[in-house]
Amino acid sequence: MEREETEIDRLPIDLLAYIFGFIISFTDLAQASSVCRKWKEGVKQSLAQRNSMSFAGWKMDDDSTTRLVHLAYNLKELDISRSRWGCQITDNGLYRISLANCIGNLTSISLWGMARITDRGVVHLISRATSLQHLNIGGTFVTDESLLAIANSCPHLKSIVLWSCRHVTETGLLNLVNKCRKLESINVWGTRVPVNCFIGLLTISPSLQIKPPVVLLNAGSAAILPVA
Repeated sequence: MEREETEIDRLPIDLLAYIFGFIISFTDLAQASSVCRKWKEGVKQSLAQRNSMSFAGWKMDDDSTTRLVHLAYNLKELDISRSRWGCQITDNGLYRISLANCIGNLTSISLWGMARITDRGVVHLISRATSLQHLNIGGTFVTDESLLAIANSCPHLKSIVLWSCRHVTETGLLNLVNKCRKLESINVWGTRVPVNCFIGLLTISPSLQIKPPVVLLNAGSAAILPVA
């Protein structure tokens, strides 16, 4: 005996995709996708229409994250920050994500607190994110190698967060600011960069906003950072 068609079964796929676009739980989307072939296509179309995707608050791994990002063709903003549950993303995951069609169109990426990634994964991702304007890699263990990739690949970068990136150096920062001439804001709180470096950054880009604010004394002869 055939199952009687319900009202929702009569909806066109594009309308299903619109409805699924309101679902923020990736677990719920996965369950909806398994209902039937039509719903699966509706979920795929809803992901393809998304401009923003955040995995903060969800327990994701390389496989699940990569699969979703590859379906999101129109993505502009990607947030895979570490949260309370933690996104278990590795360098391998970042490499696989970097192959997605949307990466070249991303304007914002956040990898905040992703302690399991290194320069290897970040360089793969950033090297293809040529439209990037905002980047948050605070709380990671990246070095000047990542900053070099950013400097060479992201000419449109406007802001970058390097909060507590203790392995970046003065050389990396100077190279970044020198090449990313559209850079407006840089957060270096918690880094181990000498204070005199910030005078050099402002010499290259006088309008650059440095966080925490750099206080210049005696007409630029010295600089101090506020004590938290």
